[in-house]
Amino acid sequence: MRNKKGQHFLLSSESRTLSLKEIFKMSDKQAFETFKKFRWKDTDGIPVCPHCGLVDHHWLLASKQFRCKSCKKKFSVTSGTIFAHRKLPLQDYLGAIAIMTNGAKGYSMIQLSKDLNVQYKTAFVLAHKIREALMVHRDESQMNGKIEIDATYIGGKIKPENHKDDRIDRRLVENKNGKERVIISIRQRSNHRRKGALRTLTFMAKTENQVDVRAIVERFISRQSVIHADESNAYDLLHAKYRVKRVNHSLNYVDLKTNTSINQAESYFSRLKRAYYGQHHHFGINYLAYYANEMAYREDFRKVDNKSICYDILFKALNSPVSPELCGYWQGNHRK
Repeated sequence: MRNKKGQHFLLSSESRTLSLKEIFKMSDKQAFETFKKFRWKDTDGIPVCPHCGLVDHHWLLASKQFRCKSCKKKFSVTSGTIFAHRKLPLQDYLGAIAIMTNGAKGYSMIQLSKDLNVQYKTAFVLAHKIREALMVHRDESQMNGKIEIDATYIGGKIKPENHKDDRIDRRLVENKNGKERVIISIRQRSNHRRKGALRTLTFMAKTENQVDVRAIVERFISRQSVIHADESNAYDLLHAKYRVKRVNHSLNYVDLKTNTSINQAESYFSRLKRAYYGQHHHFGINYLAYYANEMAYREDFRKVDNKSICYDILFKALNSPVSPELCGYWQGNHRK
């Protein structure tokens, strides 16, 4: 396991044989030890004071908090993490991660609140904290090789009028409500034909335009790469600096002459749209980037066992800082 940003915690083959049901059957002590293991992996579970950084066997209080031997301040296994100031048992956080992991096309927060027997507000904040942890730790290093880039529009749909004569052309810009956003995705293909894509990065913009596309490509795609794109004029400027292959979707989905396609990018959008229509039914603009990145994570880890994914998310959450927006969300912190 490596704990740098963008790298993942995967279990050994021996650990993967353990049943996922154990997460829901853990005692308080077992859950506490699991959190210690993933919070302080570099010290083999030995607590590190978040205030002064002392690594030692600090005093364990009856409240399951530690008191630092140096600065005498108290801290818990979730202090300074995205789960800071928690009120639920540790098993509920493990259970939430496990439940969300099992949702191949996302998981609604209403259903999560029922499964955990908590209020919708609690499930809402908890799910978004998990998504924020995935965003904090996503791998943003440059992509190399064959890269596919595409975009799709999310939201902003206006409900049609009841009477036919009152209906408007909802495709026109003047008839939109200003809530429509575009998700731009770049996917790095695997060298093996049948293994699909290796890594996915997503970005939110107002439109599919040349300025945003060029900024994304220059930052996240190396000059030696071969870019596959469709016929949209948003990708025209890329020809000046990159080797770009284009496919015209009005003629075909795969250009067999040049072996050009963006099917991997379309595959990601398919999963994103299924999450949008089938699970959530709505993505708030403020969290659309989180939802898009969550589905990118699911795509990239689609062939990894659920137990490893669950613990990888736990590792990311326990190594993510306190969220200034989600901590105290329903008390109004998100409006500050």
